[in-house]
Amino acid sequence: MKSLEELAKIREEALKKVDIRKERKGTRIVVGMATCGISAGARPVLTALMEEVQKRNLQDVEVTQTGCIGVCKLEPIVEVYKEGEEKVTYVAMTPEKARRVIAEHIVNGKVVNEYTIGAYEK
Repeated sequence: MKSLEELAKIREEALKKVDIRKERKGTRIVVGMATCGISAGARPVLTALMEEVQKRNLQDVEVTQTGCIGVCKLEPIVEVYKEGEEKVTYVAMTPEKARRVIAEHIVNGKVVNEYTIGAYEK
């Protein structure tokens, strides 16, 4: 049995992890890795993103994965969250497109509009 102090400390640390969204700095790249994303080729996209971030030694960029993003027909989907900017959703991604997104959007700050969900829906 844990003491009240130990439980309070565990609770505090758990709340910090949950509240991480408010304090997030830098850039977060999220790849949809549910069954539909994986079958559409999300794993090579995730790998390409991680390799490109490492190759360029981008310190403030985090590449993560999530479950279903909700638009299976547009998989692989990559969401980019940059501090102080709106989320950008890239669809029908490939490893080549992922490398271009790193170069143009993440490094140079220019959204690759032709890969976004908005361009796809037009």
